[in-house]
Amino acid sequence: MKLISKEDRCSNVNSFVDRVAQPSRRGLLRCQEDWLFDLPDEHGPHLESLPDYKHEYLQPWQTVMVHLASREDKNALAKLLGQTITDETKYLWFPKPDMKRVSNKRWVCDPPKNPQHPIYIISKGRYGSRLTVKALDAIKVPYRVVIEPQEHEQYASVIGEEKLLILPFSNLGQGSIPARNWVWEHAIREGHSHHWILDDNIRSFQRYQENSKIKVGDGTIFWSAEQMVNQYTNVALAGFNYTAFCQAKTRGDKPAFYTNTRIYSCILIQNSLPHRWRGRYNEDTDLSLRVLKDGLCTIQFHCFLSEKMATMTMKGGNTDELYKDDGRLKMAQSLQEQHPDCVTITEKWGRPQHHVDYSRFTQKLVFKTPRPKIAQPTWSVICTDCETPNQQP
Repeated sequence: MKLISKEDRCSNVNSFVDRVAQPSRRGLLRCQEDWLFDLPDEHGPHLESLPDYKHEYLQPWQTVMVHLASREDKNALAKLLGQTITDETKYLWFPKPDMKRVSNKRWVCDPPKNPQHPIYIISKGRYGSRLTVKALDAIKVPYRVVIEPQEHEQYASVIGEEKLLILPFSNLGQGSIPARNWVWEHAIREGHSHHWILDDNIRSFQRYQENSKIKVGDGTIFWSAEQMVNQYTNVALAGFNYTAFCQAKTRGDKPAFYTNTRIYSCILIQNSLPHRWRGRYNEDTDLSLRVLKDGLCTIQFHCFLSEKMATMTMKGGNTDELYKDDGRLKMAQSLQEQHPDCVTITEKWGRPQHHVDYSRFTQKLVFKTPRPKIAQPTWSVICTDCETPNQQP
């Protein structure tokens, strides 16, 4: 068991803190990965289209390993610290942190905004769960669900007919690739410059601020992401990071967004790109790499998050068609064949996994001239129990 103590920090605590607790640049900091977005202080305008963002350094000042000789000693220590220590306790903080309840909180905007570009949800075999549908319904964001014809009746029984788009094909054995390309052409035919394409296993959308992940109560994060992308001439893809990759107690500060990395599962795509989806596996990573090799940029928002279910934890989708048996190895091999210059195969979490070196992609965001002006709405946190707003910029 580790007993973790926490004292007031000073500027010269130790060399470890000196390495990781870097001075704030309004949320744009160089983190552990060399390829993360790192802008000089005078480039603050990159954040003007986003709401206020803060992330504090919350790593322990010191970690002490404590060995307990007996259960009586454990109980005595628990009493001394005023905390519960069970047989399963691996570590604890001292003093005990004040854990804020966030399940009854929501970020909302005045006035609320909805995305300007269409949202498409690719779905197969998940008319029962409908996680992304429910998440968007909860924040009143419009969308359309793209389905295969053999499942029309099942989806129509739980989703309004006006929200369904029926594909002209079915069971091609190519995963979601044909559906994704059909969506791309559909958005172009409707005259849109961009479109959102979402996986169908996203439970919620959240805003990350002051080391807390809080669900949003409207669609402003989609609108805000669009406004930021619209400032630039060279952004091909943008999207929200996963909540699972966003931890409050990370070493050093986390930036409000990263550039030149992969965009997964909740993607805003520039329709004029010359590329289309291809292959059967890792299509998100493949498309991200192709646009990066073209010299274009991608933006992955860390201030806006999607709570996506882990791959292979739900029935339907690609779980049965692509991921079973040695699907993980085939996925990694496929991406390596497509991009041998920057993809290797490693083992992570006890299974084959691709590893992508994004460090070669150093292109910078380029503002449009003149730069579009954006009026930020007022963001507030409301308590769903009382709906009393707490305003923040």
